[in-house]
Amino acid sequence: MESPIDRIKLSQTAKDQLSKLKRSTKIEQWNILCRWAFCRSLAEPTPPSPVPIPADSNVELTWRTFGGEMSDILLIALKQRCHKDGFSLDKETLAHQFRLHLHRGIGYLAGDPNIKKIEDLIALALPPS
Repeated sequence: MESPIDRIKLSQTAKDQLSKLKRSTKIEQWNILCRWAFCRSLAEPTPPSPVPIPADSNVELTWRTFGGEMSDILLIALKQRCHKDGFSLDKETLAHQFRLHLHRGIGYLAGDPNIKKIEDLIALALPPS
């Protein structure tokens, strides 16, 4: 499946937040943390605010690096979410919404005081017991 996103360059703020998450979770790869962040944002019922996000860091990922073996599934999830939120499914809109979701999710994960180790990330994905 062809992705509408070739490369994503993160903001400096997102890079700093991911660095904090890398230290606390011991997950070394940016792309894995970015997948968690993207999914965390998709789980929110509201669309992300359409705020401008600078591409001012030195962290850049290709879509394939971001998604890995799950890249097609993540693209389908993005398209489904855009459809649900009433957005067009054109390449530009998908790329913009991906960027908004990714950065919102990074902010949510970095700002969550309960995420102190990798098990805390896993707990987010599990249903409450």
